[in-house]
Amino acid sequence: MIKTLENKIKLAFAVSVGSFITSLAVVGFVCFFAYSLINDQRKKIYVLDHNVPLLVQQTNLGVNRQVEMESHINMFHLLFFTLPPDDAYIKNNLTKAMYLVDETGLAQYNNLKEKGYYNSILASSALLTIQTDSIVIDANRHFRYYAKQRLERETSILKRLLVTEGDLQDVPRTENNPHGFIIKNWKTVINKDLEHEAKKSF
Repeated sequence: MIKTLENKIKLAFAVSVGSFITSLAVVGFVCFFAYSLINDQRKKIYVLDHNVPLLVQQTNLGVNRQVEMESHINMFHLLFFTLPPDDAYIKNNLTKAMYLVDETGLAQYNNLKEKGYYNSILASSALLTIQTDSIVIDANRHFRYYAKQRLERETSILKRLLVTEGDLQDVPRTENNPHGFIIKNWKTVINKDLEHEAKKSF
């Protein structure tokens, strides 16, 4: 009788403990599932387009960061080195470019200005364009930018190899800096002539 009672007590205790552990496991699973579901729902945003709700998906900030870094570097160089014989256009481009770089970009601009670089473009009606070859960014956000410059004058076309380098730092996004980066320690590493072609002979 005693042994039977002891066995019943042990069985009841084992069933109670097992039920308690199972309940904890079920509660934990439900909480995890609910948390995941809430996070997924938070990423869904509805945008009204002419009173029609459209579902858009929010992505993680880091997903496209590599693409944004390359785009920022490319945008800066296009603005800084695309120089038509139009004073207002040059000033507008360079003003936009200065929002994307620190004082090293301004120093290089002032240096070129003092040397009469921009005046010579206007005086000779030269057209400077740039074509990006590649952008290499390492884990520390140090980059190297490779491109070819094309300097077209009335009598000749000059092609140059351009290589610059610098570092990227996160900053708050603004209308003038949509990617949220600023280029620091920017400098030109290589800027050498590759090919010279005469357009007219006199």
